[in-house]
Amino acid sequence: MFCPFCSQQETKVIDSRLVSDGAQVRRRRQCTICNERFTTFEAAELVLPGVVKRDSTREPFNENKLRAGLTRALEKRPVSAEAIEKCIHQIKSSLRATGEREVKSEFVGELIMQHLKMLDKVAYVRFASVYRSFEDVKEFGEEIARLSDD
Repeated sequence: MFCPFCSQQETKVIDSRLVSDGAQVRRRRQCTICNERFTTFEAAELVLPGVVKRDSTREPFNENKLRAGLTRALEKRPVSAEAIEKCIHQIKSSLRATGEREVKSEFVGELIMQHLKMLDKVAYVRFASVYRSFEDVKEFGEEIARLSDD
């Protein structure tokens, strides 16, 4: 690890501890040349599958799009930021668990709806209405009836 102060490569680890529920390692380091201290964070880099959209175009998975969609659906709902982050983490884990290099956008949408259904039913209906392009109130009613049956 290069020292951010003097750019030398000689550094030593003074302290290591787990952070973010064990998802990261925080390391306190000290440069052996200039003796300055700094902190680094280490996390596993896990590759998510690419997404094949409805028009057959391909794009890398975009966590920001996922977060924006969930945030929009959960707007003004009593759901904590921690619960949203946990949901995002679970969705990403489910995508990784497929073992596929690419997944269809429909699969991602259905996965999001499954998680929203457990998190907040109103947000689920909001998301489903946009995702499935509801045309009239009847479709809302049908989805709410299906939700009630579950």
